[in-house]
Amino acid sequence: MAIFTRDEIEEGLKRLGELAQAKGLYIQLTLVGGAVMVLRFDARPSTRDVDAVILAPREARLVRELAKQVAEEHDWPEDWLNDGAKGYLVGISDGPVVFQSAGIEARAPSFEQLLAMKLSAWRDDVDISDARRLLEEVVHGRERDEVWQSLELFLVKGDELTAQYAFLDLWESLYGTD
Repeated sequence: MAIFTRDEIEEGLKRLGELAQAKGLYIQLTLVGGAVMVLRFDARPSTRDVDAVILAPREARLVRELAKQVAEEHDWPEDWLNDGAKGYLVGISDGPVVFQSAGIEARAPSFEQLLAMKLSAWRDDVDISDARRLLEEVVHGRERDEVWQSLELFLVKGDELTAQYAFLDLWESLYGTD
């Protein structure tokens, strides 16, 4: 299993941008999951892959081909850049730029959307620790119900109950029951 550090993620994205620019292309991505936690929050040292949504669907095939070229150059798995997390996305909100270089810009979705995704997935200790960090980021003095309402519109249908239980458990562990 591959592990991607901050430097490797940035190196891969930079090379992807260079290849795109050589073809007259400007890639716009929304990164989700572990890559954002590594790049934006420095919340952990690495991630297993770079989950991304290519924002120009007509260019998706070309971007995937360029990503495969980057993989070959670095001896990485072919799917180092993938859209495996798209099943947890309900729309794509606009968050901060987490990486920019010639030929490429990568943003995160809003932190509320990232938190909703982590709560919906709720698979392991990594999701829990990421969700904890994201919850701390989105609270900003707001009450529990107000924070929950800001997450609801990003929940995948069918995952609402899992996400709500996860949220309540996480909230209680950080802020108590009030």
